[in-house]
Amino acid sequence: MLKLFPQHIETIYTHAETTYPEECCGIIFGHLTSEGKTVVEVMSTENAWNAETAADFPKDDTLDYSKKQRYAIAPQVMLQAQRQARERNLNIVGIYHSHTDHPAIPSEFDRQCAWQEYSYIIVSVQNGKASDIKNWCLDDNHQFQQEAIENKI
Repeated sequence: MLKLFPQHIETIYTHAETTYPEECCGIIFGHLTSEGKTVVEVMSTENAWNAETAADFPKDDTLDYSKKQRYAIAPQVMLQAQRQARERNLNIVGIYHSHTDHPAIPSEFDRQCAWQEYSYIIVSVQNGKASDIKNWCLDDNHQFQQEAIENKI
């Protein structure tokens, strides 16, 4: 289970709507407990996807490798986020990104690039408006399973 506050969802929605029609992405910081993951902060990042970045990722049948269908967080941003998390006694507990004019369901590409220990929030943005949010995690067979979101108040 992923526990987050309404302001975290609002941050993700705003970022997704602002970057539409391109995908947005960001890093989720929090604490790991026996009951799940509790979000402390959501950090918006730039979508670093480009032709050069694409060469580092698995190929699929998609011909359009644009930011409208792909996202990447720059390696130096991930390293900096890991450092910040350590300094603040936090963990990176997940990644979020948007799907533009598509459901909040992970693609095969999302699955291939995912890491088992993270939660993956996907927000669907339909015609520029965030419309649905779902959270996913990988199981032992490297398949996505929906993971509950608890909205803390």
